[in-house]
This record gives sequence, C-alpha cells and structure tokens, in this order.
Amino acid sequence: MMDRRHFLGRAAGWSGVAGLLLGGAGARGALRAEEPAPARPAGSSAGSLPPLKITKVRAILTAPQNIRLVIVKVETSEPGLYGLGCATFTQRARAVVTAVDQYLAPFLAGKDPDDIEDTWQAMYQSSYWRNGPVLMNALSGVDTALWDIKGKRAGMPVYQLLGGKCRVGAPIYRHASGSTPEEVTESARRYMAEGARFVRVQMGDRGSATYGAGSGAGASRGGGDGRAQASTFDAAAYRRSVPKLFEHLRKELGDEVELLHDVHERLPPIDGIGLAKDVEAYRLFFLEDPFAPEDIGYFRHLRSQCSTPIAMGELFNNPNEWVGLISERLIDFIRCHLSQVGGISVGRKIAALCDFFRVRTAWHGPGDTSPIGHAANLHLDLATWNFGVQEAVIWNDAAREVFPGTPEVKDGLMLANDRPGLGIDLREDLAAKYPIRDDPPFDLNWGRLRGKDGTILRP
Repeated sequence: MMDRRHFLGRAAGWSGVAGLLLGGAGARGALRAEEPAPARPAGSSAGSLPPLKITKVRAILTAPQNIRLVIVKVETSEPGLYGLGCATFTQRARAVVTAVDQYLAPFLAGKDPDDIEDTWQAMYQSSYWRNGPVLMNALSGVDTALWDIKGKRAGMPVYQLLGGKCRVGAPIYRHASGSTPEEVTESARRYMAEGARFVRVQMGDRGSATYGAGSGAGASRGGGDGRAQASTFDAAAYRRSVPKLFEHLRKELGDEVELLHDVHERLPPIDGIGLAKDVEAYRLFFLEDPFAPEDIGYFRHLRSQCSTPIAMGELFNNPNEWVGLISERLIDFIRCHLSQVGGISVGRKIAALCDFFRVRTAWHGPGDTSPIGHAANLHLDLATWNFGVQEAVIWNDAAREVFPGTPEVKDGLMLANDRPGLGIDLREDLAAKYPIRDDPPFDLNWGRLRGKDGTILRP
C-alpha cells in the first residue's frame, strides 16, 4: 500500500502537471492557503462585485413606428448602470404605465437587481389577483430589464448567461399578404429573394376583413342601430379560400419554402379543425391559433384527426393554459409573448419544458413588440436548442435611432451583436420626439369586428 507521505508527494506532482496543462499556473505551485486570491476585474465574478440596489423604475412611452410601445427602465445605485425591458400592451399602454410607476416602482426600490428569480416571485405574489395582462406586462418589463443589468454586470450578452449559442442566428419568418393568390405569391417571392426561407401567408377576401391581409382588403359597415363603425368577417368564405391559396402557392413556389398561416382564433372550433384537415396536404410549417385560449380543449380532437403542425400561445397569461398542451404533445410550437407571460425568466422555463416534449419555440414577435422585446426573443432563440422559428418585423430608421443596437436581419436570419446585456439601448431624447397618440382610440379598433349579421367576433 502507498504510505501517506508518498501519496502526498505524488499528489503535489500531479497538481503541478495539471497547472501546466491549464495554462502554466502550476509551474509556480498552488497558492498557499494563507495567500489571498488574485484580484479580479469588476464584472468578472458576481462574488467580487460591489452591492447593488434598484434606485428607480419607470415606464417610457414612445411610437417611432406609429405603434405604441411601453419600455421599462430600471436604474441602479451604480452610476450609469441600468436595464431595459419591453412591457408593451399597445391597447392598454397607459394602464401598464400606471402599474409600473405607481405599483412596481415603490415596491422594487432598494431591492437587489441580481436576485432576479426572487424579485420575480415577489412581484408576482404581491398581487393577490394574478395573471392579468396589465400586471404581467409590467412585471415582464422589469424582469427583462434585470437580465439586461445582469449581462452588463457580467460583461456578457444575455445569451451567454442562458447557456451560450446553439446557432449563429435565428431564422425568421416574414409576412406576405394580398387580396388574391397571385398577389400573395408575388409578396412571398419578394421575401424569398431577400433570403427568407419561412413566410407567413394571409389573403384578404373582398367584402370581408380577413386578418393579416393588409390594408384595403377588408370591409366596413356602419352600425344602423347606433353601433360604432365595424369591420365584417365572413368565416365561411375565409375557410373556403385558404386551401385554394395554399394549392396555388405550392404550385407556384414549390416545396422548398416553409409556409405558415394564422387563423387568429376567428373560426368556430369545429371549423378550425376542418381547416387544419383541409390544408394538411400542403405541408404547412405550422397553422397558428386555430382556437382561442378559451377553447383549448379542442386540441385533443384536432390532434387525433390530422397531422398539420400547430402553433399556439401568444394570448396566454397563465401556465395552466400551456402546460397541458405541451405535456400532452397537443401542439408543435409555443408562441408565447414574452412580455405577457413574465419575461425572460419564464420564457427560458417554458423552453426547457418544451424540450422534454419535442415542442419548439416560436416566440410572438409582431410590430407591437418593441425592438427591446425582439432582442429578448433573440437571446432566448440563440440559447434554446429546441428553437423553431422567430416572427420578425423590419424596423424603420426612426425606430433604429431611438433604439440603437436593434437586432439586424440578414439572409433570413436575425443576428445579435456581442455587446453586454441585451445589446440594445434607448435614446430617451429621441423617444420623446415620437409620443404615443390616443387617436385611433385606445383599443386600436380591436373589439369592432362583427359577423355579417352584426355579431361581435374575436379579433
């Protein structure tokens, strides 16, 4: 047997060899126990950083692309260190501002921004009635801002804190629309020429306000009984037109492009099932929102009848809405809106849950998500193995000036920069030049869609 002295001598030799292999530190021997560890630069380790406190939380409204955006800014006790998050609920923007400024700001003052999970739970539990979209958007904006601060403190992009990159960029899908199959085809071809491999296609029907078909494709009616001006939607005509659209697109565009379509919860559930079966032959990448969140029980019936891939989730607030759909493998893509479900903290948990059930992520990314919200989506996309596709918009020059560091899109990919945090900033002086307007009305005409007989329909 090896005696103790011989063992210790061998161990010392092994440590020297290991040190050489790890960069030469072992050549001068291990540090003696009484020697202090070498000082590390600020930002290299959370343990070496000075204590930090939240000093101010506020909401900022701006509309550089004529869409009302709500930004949350969290300031800290370290001069110049702050984080930004998206809390946009464009139809109730001012209600979210009240929730941030009047409720969360005083609640968060003095808290440690490094304790993201604890702070999230404290915000969530501080309201006995939970899961409402106004409070969840406010909470989500704070959460994302804290991740931005964390990345800046660490000197790393947020995707590095989430585990590092799984891909060089996030494939995106673009929105092609028109009033005829030919117009939709030409719109899709333009995006394909720019490098897009995924295209969502929507077609209007003259006389019917079809979702996503662009301006001028719908119809309006005056309320003869005193109701406000309304848009009308013909569900039967819509259901007949969609399979014809996909038949035309596959004939003209071939099979290489991935095609998507958004029902936008407008059909009665049985017609949603029928449409999913009708388009099965055209191999969609996914069919989005065939049902409303109130009708998720129908997913079991849909799954048993066809194999069209299904995406769902942009209206979800509550885990009870998505956990069963994922664990029972009733959907194929989760479409949650990060500023609706709780920010990056909840997004990464949803992605991890989905991974076990082969559900892919496709975070909601419309025009009423700020560039900061798109950056948050992107950082999760890069670090999520079971990523599917990312919805994207192209920001105008004004938005890029207000939000320097807005993610770039090139050859069908959304790309992140390597700056610490989310890599994006807010020019408040420029943001103030684009104030939000309350005209059109606060609801942006949502809630004004009616059937041909005048019945209010889901938007």
